[in-house]
Amino acid sequence: MSPISSPDGSSPPARPANSPSAGTGGTPPRPRPTVDPSGADGGPRRTELAVDPTERADDDRTVAERATRDLAAQFEDEKPGRVLTGPAGLLLTAAALAVGALALWQVFRPLSQGSKYYLIIFLAGVLPLVFLAYPANLRLRARLRARRRRTEPDDSTEHTEDTGHTAGPAPARPTSTRPTATDWVLVALAVAACLYPVLPIPLGSGGGGYNAFLDRQGLLAPMDLVLGTVLLLLLLEACRRATGWILPAVCLLFLGYGYYGGLLPQSWPVAHAGLDFSQLVDAFYNSDSGFYGTPLDVAASYIVLFTIYGAVLEFSGAGRFFVDLSAAAFRRSRTAAGRTAVASGFLLGTVSGSGAATTVSIGAVTWPLLRRAGYPPERAGGMLAAAGVGAILSPPTLGAAAFIIAEYLGVSYLQVLGWATVPTVLYYLGILLSVEIDARRSGVRPVVIDVGSPWRLLARFGYHFASLIAIIVLLAVGVSATRAVVFATLLAVALSFLDRAHRLTPARLVAALVTGVRGVLAVTAVCAAAGIITATTTKTGLGPQAAALLISGAKAATSNPTVVLVLTALLAAVALSLLGLAVPVTASFVIGWVIVGPALIDLGVSAPAVAMFVFYFAVLSEVSPPTALAAVAAAAVTGGRLVPTMWQTLRYALPAYLTPIAFVITPAGLGLLGIGGAQRIAFAAVVIALSVAVLAVAAGGWLPGVGPAGAPERVLGVLAGVTLLWLEPVAVTVGVALAAVAAAGVLVRRKSTGRAGRPRAGSSANLREEKP
Repeated sequence: MSPISSPDGSSPPARPANSPSAGTGGTPPRPRPTVDPSGADGGPRRTELAVDPTERADDDRTVAERATRDLAAQFEDEKPGRVLTGPAGLLLTAAALAVGALALWQVFRPLSQGSKYYLIIFLAGVLPLVFLAYPANLRLRARLRARRRRTEPDDSTEHTEDTGHTAGPAPARPTSTRPTATDWVLVALAVAACLYPVLPIPLGSGGGGYNAFLDRQGLLAPMDLVLGTVLLLLLLEACRRATGWILPAVCLLFLGYGYYGGLLPQSWPVAHAGLDFSQLVDAFYNSDSGFYGTPLDVAASYIVLFTIYGAVLEFSGAGRFFVDLSAAAFRRSRTAAGRTAVASGFLLGTVSGSGAATTVSIGAVTWPLLRRAGYPPERAGGMLAAAGVGAILSPPTLGAAAFIIAEYLGVSYLQVLGWATVPTVLYYLGILLSVEIDARRSGVRPVVIDVGSPWRLLARFGYHFASLIAIIVLLAVGVSATRAVVFATLLAVALSFLDRAHRLTPARLVAALVTGVRGVLAVTAVCAAAGIITATTTKTGLGPQAAALLISGAKAATSNPTVVLVLTALLAAVALSLLGLAVPVTASFVIGWVIVGPALIDLGVSAPAVAMFVFYFAVLSEVSPPTALAAVAAAAVTGGRLVPTMWQTLRYALPAYLTPIAFVITPAGLGLLGIGGAQRIAFAAVVIALSVAVLAVAAGGWLPGVGPAGAPERVLGVLAGVTLLWLEPVAVTVGVALAAVAAAGVLVRRKSTGRAGRPRAGSSANLREEKP
């Protein structure tokens, strides 16, 4: 029996995995929604994940892992990819291995022609694979079939019969259709357009090799212009296939601004002299700020290596170990189910850069526990989504934008990890406090987790931490991030042979490499397309203009410099949150950095604080309604209604929306980033921890150990939590006083009503009925 059992004693539907892809060889078993007619947990019938019975002959654990990888792949990007077989699958596997080998080779033997030459070769290897791995989904017949599938209750729509509401459409499934003739044409065009700058073949007045191509910067030949335009269109189509229509639309908006901006009234702050199309293509195709700029450099130098490392760890069984360890650590706790979900999200986040995929991984295992404890699907989904998004914030493998921060600011990746450490701890502190408050307010049922001692698990499988520790140690002694992750990957491969079930044989190692490279396909397309945004912003001067516009908007309300800074930060937070709803995290950070970043820097905020401010709000877009990709993933696992799940996610992550503001509104906020000495760091961490705790109590309406908080106490708690963000002595004193008054009010309320500090265990009615 699995260490974590469902109510009927069967194994949970899936085990954790962080793979961004289901692989390329054969169609893996896909979890299908089924309904439990018995309502074994005492509640109404709910949808849960199960593996097709025809595949039960396989090893249950292996099938479950593959099933979870398949579901997680659907949320790694906003669209699912193909599962390729036959010649196309072999071609993708061979090309992915070649790209992985090139990335590893570049770490130790960089190409003599320079980094841009490497980026050209890397994009030529990756972009064609996007058209093989992601279908176009433009045909009307295919769209009608997809719509028909979404309306079929057995396959795509999950119901909760007690309410009559649907849980929302299940995510689109990976398709096993073969590449079309159009796909192969796009593959050929991608190879030609990407390799053209380095081919030593004269083509009229163009071509002639890499040096000749660079010499024509600012004065493109007709062939340069043609192939640069082709690459522009191919990148837009690649982003559309991988992430949807919105990011290409944003890129086209910037492109239109660059071309037509000269027609705007010159009195407008955002007007510019105007650029013709050849100037734009030159900026995209033959400059260091276009397609081959910093975002693509990060994808080709860092992200691909870390995705390979994450795939190797997953194939070696690290994901399962992290979840089992979390369960073992809290097996005797009354709130074991919730704590296990949160701890699993943190541990899996150390090796995964995807919030939605981590949500699926931890949810597949911990949802049965949460259901048995009495959590309704929406509340459990909110908890899982909030914990999963922490994967993008958790060292040592932060999201892709963290590597871009290191490159933009010219600092080591270890320094970025240091900046992220305290905020990550505070983020998970807020979620844990919310879990404890829920348990005490609503009386969740204790659950029995059939696991052994955590010390035995550590003794047997604790070696999975070795490679993570190795990355930190190597970075600390001055080894580059790229070499550190390669050495850590080799260590993980070697240690995998300590577990016979997960040893990385040559075949499994190839699968891990292919999975890692496939996981970077969509990110590469997004990073290259981000060059359209950065190059247009650089050429037109949009960054400083937008910064001046943002600051002038704040100054229109007040002339006080401090208030101007606060208003600018709030406006920037709103803008970043709205931007993150539309585009992926990486693109959201790039746009936010070039548009919002200069405004805060002009007001005297330090660059590290601005970068982490933009980064956190870009990440939080994954839990922000109405898109909330992580919440959608959680609803797919629990079968909960989508909109309530989003609001529950927002409630769990609420303190995280306010904490980043402390980075920028006062110099003391730098202590949260580990800057300014031990005294400042300790002061900032303690005060913001208190702020997070007060906000968690206000959001949950319960003070642990005392009792329920009424509306007046909750309002005072919100005021106290917001005031504490200021991190100045007077503000902290006021915030502490407000928090004390709120706590006293809760105590008086308890004495006056005669209620106990917590309801009788086993009563879960409040948990189900409470509105977010």
